[in-house]
Amino acid sequence: MRVRLVALDTGVIIEYIDRAGVYHELARIVFSALAAGALKALIPPPVLAETLHVAARVYEASGAPDALERAEKLVRWLSSHPGVTVPRSTELDIEAGKAKHRYKLALTDCYVLASSKLHGAAALFRKREAEIMRVEDELSREYKVLFLEDYADKPGERRT
Repeated sequence: MRVRLVALDTGVIIEYIDRAGVYHELARIVFSALAAGALKALIPPPVLAETLHVAARVYEASGAPDALERAEKLVRWLSSHPGVTVPRSTELDIEAGKAKHRYKLALTDCYVLASSKLHGAAALFRKREAEIMRVEDELSREYKVLFLEDYADKPGERRT
């Protein structure tokens, strides 16, 4: 079995915990592949920080009284998951800074892209945001970028 490597963006992680998310089922498949050992994930530190913030908001919106604690538990689980590596290096910081300078994207997106480039992985995002769409052609020349939305059933279509 060939193990694939992906750098995960915050949106993918949030879709996993948000059962009402449009791409929840696809994110669940990603995490199932992690659990089965068929997939390995890179989650850069800025993505972990952003995940804590966004997950706490999701948990608060669901009425959870311990939203921040649940979000912290999620980040600790991700950080210690056997299928997850949290890359940390000066090279990663430099590559993320170069991506930020070149493409003017959110810093967390730049860390996902830099992690994917340095480790020969695909960068996996939830969907195309306007700022990525603006530079998608350029990005695709330098990075392998995937979007959960590309794997979602379209209205009237069924995957086989």
